[in-house]
Amino acid sequence: MAMRTSPNIIITGTPGVGKTTHAEELAERTGLRHILVNQVVKDRECHEGWDEEYLSWIVDEDKLLDALEEENVKAGGCIVDWHGCEMFPESWIDLVVVLRVDSSTLYDRLTARKYPEAKLQENLDSEIMEVLLQEARDSYDAQIVVELTSNTADEMESNVDRIEAWVRQWKLDHAVGGDGGGQ
Repeated sequence: MAMRTSPNIIITGTPGVGKTTHAEELAERTGLRHILVNQVVKDRECHEGWDEEYLSWIVDEDKLLDALEEENVKAGGCIVDWHGCEMFPESWIDLVVVLRVDSSTLYDRLTARKYPEAKLQENLDSEIMEVLLQEARDSYDAQIVVELTSNTADEMESNVDRIEAWVRQWKLDHAVGGDGGGQ
């Protein structure tokens, strides 16, 4: 496989932690492509129907991976925005950012989105139990998994600054002709 010239980043976390806000701002600043996975699921029909209780698509992960492969995600330069991360091949991913928020902030955000009670409770439990952080740590090398909090606009801004700096450094380290060619 050809060397990537831009990294792939997953921004993950429980619904309501600020994944899309982070991804949009980061895409604007870095020129990386924002891949909103929920949109791909819907547009490319990578699902087995609609879950009435949770008001969400029942995702077909094989179809989704095929669709992302057709989008040429593995070539790099993408910010993958989704509430899960374990299904993405390790070889595609250079950084996994797990966003976290405190329970009361998350409750307020999900209530504002009018989440049904079962979905609200499941997502709060998931955040409290650190389910997505654990999934990221179980699925990827510890060195590429970063946990960031995004309770406030200031924290989000600081997170985006930090990830943007990481992208710049990654590009320097992986520049063609540079000495970042091997690990």
